[in-house]
Amino acid sequence: MKELSLFLGCLVPNRYPGIELATKLCLAKLDIDCTDLAGASCCPAPGVFRSFDRTTWLTLASRNIVLSEQMNRDMLTICNGCFSTLADANRSIKEDKDSKEDVNRHLEKIGKEIKGDIDVRHIIEYLYEEYGPEKISSYVERQLDIRVAVHYGCHLIKPTKERGLGNFERPGFFDELVTALGATSVEYPDKMACCGAGGGVRSSMKDKSLKMTEAKLSRIKEAEVDCIVNSCPFCHMQLGEGQSEIKEQMQIEYDIPVLHYTQLLGLALGFPAEMLGIDTNIEKNRKFMDILDAGMEC
Repeated sequence: MKELSLFLGCLVPNRYPGIELATKLCLAKLDIDCTDLAGASCCPAPGVFRSFDRTTWLTLASRNIVLSEQMNRDMLTICNGCFSTLADANRSIKEDKDSKEDVNRHLEKIGKEIKGDIDVRHIIEYLYEEYGPEKISSYVERQLDIRVAVHYGCHLIKPTKERGLGNFERPGFFDELVTALGATSVEYPDKMACCGAGGGVRSSMKDKSLKMTEAKLSRIKEAEVDCIVNSCPFCHMQLGEGQSEIKEQMQIEYDIPVLHYTQLLGLALGFPAEMLGIDTNIEKNRKFMDILDAGMEC
């Protein structure tokens, strides 16, 4: 396995330091050689920048990729949106000679050149492909006897032909990584539906965004799970903090803890919840601690 650089994106270091710490603790415990990508900027966001100006989007993304190329490390992302932008940009550079030349004309102005000689990975895809559920399970120190609603998110699995992670309508790789920790991945209707945040919907049409989120949360609540597990801080924000916004605007209350996969993995690897930011994400996650204490097998 090639050494990795860690691309944190915007939301994690600014709003969810617990996810950042959980990720780094897990990578170290799994003996994965990964170091921060110094000097990185916003990916930039795929649903906005790419829609308005593809060249600007591709050039900004390529600058980030160059930083990892200079380290001779593949890039690891922990956000679906960052993965979408950086993986798609990297593929464009590798497959489209004209795009590569165009981008390099811009990068030349800041003394950089993209070569297209590394890969961009998402932590879920990376752990599944390079480790697999069975090997992940061998690292587990505490079996998590809990019921989990897995939220894949859109950009992790779409477009299917580009991601190469199976049928996007009924994928199973994320579920397998959850069950490797001893948890039960619970099926629920509209599992593959969007969280409601992406594509600029949360920014421009907040009411419609929250209606989408509420519809998904209602399905998850009916499934009687202990928590939602995601792989993207933007989904994490929408499904977590969105619950408070829904309560305020719709007077509908949900009380479902929300965790990033690295936080769930960190628990199984033996790290205390306080080190993983689980008790600070949102108020309802403190209640999750009681569930863990009652159902976790040491």
